[in-house]
Amino acid sequence: MSQFTVSGQFQSRDGYSSFETSIEAPNENVARDHVLSNIGSQHGLKRTQIEISEVTAE
Repeated sequence: MSQFTVSGQFQSRDGYSSFETSIEAPNENVARDHVLSNIGSQHGLKRTQIEISEVTAE
């Protein structure tokens, strides 16, 4: 499995908050899916409220 760094922003009470997280996944699509799931569950957001701007492999 590869290490991916995913960055973007999500809607919060004060506008938008930025995030950057590293995740281990077999490919870029799985990494995106896991990040959407994790941030959505932590902050009570739907996937449409989260914008991923960049996914890079390390």
